[in-house]
Amino acid sequence: MLRSLVLFLALAGPLAAAEKPNIVVLLIDDMGWGDFSCFGNQEAKTPNIDRLASEGIRFKQFYVNQSICSPSRCAIATGQYPQRWNITSFLENRQSNKRRGMAQWLDLKAPTLARSLKGAGYATGHFGKWHLGGQRDVADAPLITEYGYDKSLTNFEGMGPKLLPLTMRPNDKEPKKIWQDAERLGGPVTWMQRSQITTGYIDAALPFMDQAVKDKKPFYVDVWPDDVHSPFWPPVDKWEQGKRGMYLAVLKEMDRQLGKLFDHIRDTPELKDNTIVLVFSDNGPEPGAGSAGPFRGKKGSLYEGGTRSPLIVWSPSLVEKAKVGTVNESSVFAAFDLAPSLLTIAKVDGGKTTAYDGEDLSATMLGKADASRKAPIFWRRPPDRKNIEGAVQPDLAVREGSLKLLCSYDGSDTQLYDLAADPGEAKNLAAGQKETAERLAKMAVTWHQSMPQDRGPELGAKAEGKEADE
Repeated sequence: MLRSLVLFLALAGPLAAAEKPNIVVLLIDDMGWGDFSCFGNQEAKTPNIDRLASEGIRFKQFYVNQSICSPSRCAIATGQYPQRWNITSFLENRQSNKRRGMAQWLDLKAPTLARSLKGAGYATGHFGKWHLGGQRDVADAPLITEYGYDKSLTNFEGMGPKLLPLTMRPNDKEPKKIWQDAERLGGPVTWMQRSQITTGYIDAALPFMDQAVKDKKPFYVDVWPDDVHSPFWPPVDKWEQGKRGMYLAVLKEMDRQLGKLFDHIRDTPELKDNTIVLVFSDNGPEPGAGSAGPFRGKKGSLYEGGTRSPLIVWSPSLVEKAKVGTVNESSVFAAFDLAPSLLTIAKVDGGKTTAYDGEDLSATMLGKADASRKAPIFWRRPPDRKNIEGAVQPDLAVREGSLKLLCSYDGSDTQLYDLAADPGEAKNLAAGQKETAERLAKMAVTWHQSMPQDRGPELGAKAEGKEADE
């Protein structure tokens, strides 16, 4: 009888824990689709990320919902289009936000994944860049913890406790401080070398995770480093020449530091057997720094290079065993699909109270299916990004199946690409497939008009030297 009870408890323990898996979302800032070596980088190796990919699944047709940081992060947090919350470009100072027709911060009425999980008993922590309110002179934004987090630690673009950077160049005698004014956006403030701040976030996240285990609570943790966002500050003994060289030095150092996080999860039985880790980037690369691989476009652009992101999903206990180490080439989904998908994985019903734009792709993420989103994905360019490196940018984009259309706000100037045959968006099919182009353009315009408006049309007209239509 005793032996049977012991056996029952041994079996029931892991099964009970598996009811609420731990979740870690690792979001990298301004990294290109082709910058992990497991996604094709030949100039720098990312061995810790590569190992994670070899133990999980790589997704090659995953997107973020904007080509620039704040709205991309808004979609991840809310499971909705960021346009719904008037966050359509990076949040800056108060005047700049108003000039572009944007909110000053994410409205507390917005649904958040953290709040849903916390309501279901999760310990919730945010460690890293936030950039959804509280930066420059916007000092009255909500604390990060008001969005559903038990604990937060951020950089100069968020309210609450933070790490601020000390910088060192080769031959410098003393470190310098940058973004010192951010001290007024909440504390306590810890100053540390810019090149080590990812470790600082990890050193805060690991005790939080371990405490949740001790408290017998599942956890949801954001680790959102900002290393590969310019300006680049690698360790002085790893200094390189040129923008690309400096970027790669920082990328390699970030990968090295992330190894501490991955090893801790992998080497802790309570975590390895019941944790899902997601790794991806918030938008395409800054020109001259990261690489978009085979794709056209960079940060700020609606071409593939601005919105397609490398995604790795790791979970030894949840990912289909036969799919471990494989590459999913076909499933099309986006960052706003993560919230409803993770809630399903966590067995939390958030759909009854929240109208997500995202869809439940949990089976695809875990390698149990190859489904794509049913609905198209729409994008609207940041209002301040009509010109990028001298090239006039389309205003809207939509992906339906393998087709991608880009156009102006009124549906004109159409560009149509078949991404299955032309992932580099080199051959415009719009003239030869006029009906398809018109149909998709109408869909894009209808979606655009259904969303709150920013001042993109006016600012775009000024950028092109045209008279603005009020």
